[in-house]
Amino acid sequence: MTGFANAADRAAFIAALPKAELHLHIEGSLEPEMMAALAQRNGVRLAFDSVAAIRAAYEFSNLQDFLDIYYQGMAVLLTEADFHDLTTAYLARAAADNVRHVEIFFDPQGHTARGVAFADVVGGIARALDDARARGISSRLIMCFLRHLSEDDAQATLDQALPHLHLIHGVGLDSSELGHPPDKFARVFARARALGLRLVAHAGEEGPPDYVWQALDVLGVDRIDHGNRALEDAALVQRIVGAGLTLTVCPLSNLKLCVVRDITAHPLRAMLAAGLKATVNSDDPAYFGGYINANFIAVADALDLTRDELLILARNSFTGSFLSAADQAPHLAAIAALG
Repeated sequence: MTGFANAADRAAFIAALPKAELHLHIEGSLEPEMMAALAQRNGVRLAFDSVAAIRAAYEFSNLQDFLDIYYQGMAVLLTEADFHDLTTAYLARAAADNVRHVEIFFDPQGHTARGVAFADVVGGIARALDDARARGISSRLIMCFLRHLSEDDAQATLDQALPHLHLIHGVGLDSSELGHPPDKFARVFARARALGLRLVAHAGEEGPPDYVWQALDVLGVDRIDHGNRALEDAALVQRIVGAGLTLTVCPLSNLKLCVVRDITAHPLRAMLAAGLKATVNSDDPAYFGGYINANFIAVADALDLTRDELLILARNSFTGSFLSAADQAPHLAAIAALG
């Protein structure tokens, strides 16, 4: 066990590391207990008769299996208070894991299509982020477009966001990847950049390396979410390394969705060895079995990551964030103090 006496020693080191989380879908932090409670509060009838039945449904063989239950779970989110409570619950877990900065995704199309007001979605999330800021957790909010829907639908969503851009820092691209390449959204991403928003996109999770190329060359992203399959293309790896772009990697998500067959086969160490600026994140933690420290511990134990590798991952999480260099500095100093 390189640099650690035992697994408990490594877990304690991980717990002490200051971290930023850059890949977190707030709707994916909806724990079964909260789903049941919100269903009762809002008079929503679920297809499950108990919390245990909800949790049992959180078993998937691929991304689409997960998305099917993910969208069902959204049905309980109806009011500004629901989004505030959901975000507050996630932030409490993040704080317990020594997360000091979060960049949260949200999926407005999954809510406005059900008649929920855009203002209630973004307002509830933003109010919780403001509360957390007072407790020392900074944040950025990233609005994702659902790629299984049309670009026209994404454009309409961006229209809805215009009065709220003071709360939104970037746009992303998520949902079903296969069959929905990034170039489908070239115009709406160009418009978002013109509005001053930062750009990210899910690419190379289940989709081929070409999707990562498109995210870079067509969308012009500032960061790549997942990116696992970039390793299949040496030229692509060099392009990402040369551009200094960050990959927001999600180990337990990759395992739960069968992107990797076993956590010991996870490509995180290979990414670092190739010079890629990888980070560790929890993606949809309620569905995938763990928040950020659980992801760090699982992959670190499986790959026997060293102290230096863990320090690099923590540093990458801040330098890959949308914080200014001045705002990154105290977090990087705190990490350096552990080195």
